[in-house]
Amino acid sequence: MSIRPLHILLPGEIGIIDHFNKDAFLQTRFVEMGLLPGIQLRLVKKMPLQGTIEIKIRAFYMSLRWEDANHIMVRVDE
Repeated sequence: MSIRPLHILLPGEIGIIDHFNKDAFLQTRFVEMGLLPGIQLRLVKKMPLQGTIEIKIRAFYMSLRWEDANHIMVRVDE
C-alpha cells in the first residue's frame, strides 16, 4: 500500500483517505463535505491542465479543485 496525493490517481483508481496536509481551514472544509479519513473514494475523471477532479464518494459525485486535491492523501493498493 502506498500513500499519495489524490490528484496522482488515474481515472478509475480507488483509494482510501489517509490524512490531509497542512491547512486547518481546508481540513474543516473537507470534513464538512464528507471527506473523512478512512472513507473510500474513486477518481472518476480529471480535467486537463490542472483543472477540476471528479471523485465518487459514497453514493454521490463531487468535483474538487486540483489545488485542494493536492492536500488529500490517499492509500492505494498496488
